[in-house]
Amino acid sequence: MKNTDRRDLYTCITAQIVASLEKGVRPWVKPWNAEDAAGRITRPLRHNGQPYSGINVLSLWASALAQNFAAPIWMTFRQAQELGAHVRAGEKGSLVVYADRFTRTERNEESGEDIEREIPFLKAYTVFNVEQINGLPAIYYAKAAPGLVPEARIERAETFFAATGVDIRHGGLSAFYSFTKDYIQMPPFEAFRDAEAYYGTLAHETTHWTGAKSRLARDFGGHRFGSNAYAMEELVAELGAAFLCADLELSADPREENASYIANWLAVLKNDNKAIFTAAAHAQRAADFVHKSCAARACASPEKDAVPAPG
Repeated sequence: MKNTDRRDLYTCITAQIVASLEKGVRPWVKPWNAEDAAGRITRPLRHNGQPYSGINVLSLWASALAQNFAAPIWMTFRQAQELGAHVRAGEKGSLVVYADRFTRTERNEESGEDIEREIPFLKAYTVFNVEQINGLPAIYYAKAAPGLVPEARIERAETFFAATGVDIRHGGLSAFYSFTKDYIQMPPFEAFRDAEAYYGTLAHETTHWTGAKSRLARDFGGHRFGSNAYAMEELVAELGAAFLCADLELSADPREENASYIANWLAVLKNDNKAIFTAAAHAQRAADFVHKSCAARACASPEKDAVPAPG
């Protein structure tokens, strides 16, 4: 894809997310119920198995949802050719972006000196899902083993969250993170409809936990319910939970109260075409922070149950 105006890229991807939300569908909820060999690693994957990160996760999940793709693997036209395959005629590609910076020397009019400025930019390119490509090696089309059993506690998730160092307390009927006392309150495990609902809620609150001043110091300007700042923090927590659940091979079903957030999210996204990029970047940093917290405490499951680190 040729270089496109950066504002058009922001607008294009934001419009993709908004279109899903306007249908009442969050594209980060179900697209990772994949059925192919890579379905066990549930972020979108590059052709070499490396997972995408940040805004590209959301963009490709939205594309997969819109086109009913089960496979999570994506590649460029040229990469498919290099594997001896070809994209079927008439197939429409999906947009991914690459963020970088370049340095430009400018003259400071006041001092008369040259100064260097770092200029951020986005580049876009097009990828295709393996379901749009014929002739790939069989591994790209293979079926995955059965998924996890949701009715019982899931050992890998138990191990993962125990290793984060989060103060998790159980009791009552509400799930929340206390910003003032720095702990997560969760209802009893048995109060949830299934294990994945419990871990999805815990992942959501754990993402909030990463925003404390002593950690990532994430602050959008307050926590007043209904404000744009509140909506942004909830969107980050929602996306962070989706990323963590994807890494743990869990289905992040929406929490009931989240339905009321969609209108707020739509208002924020329609008012600022960079908001979803900002939220995705913060969510990625939060997920990375949780993984690193685990790693620092030697969070290691048996090899077959190893939790994939985000890309």
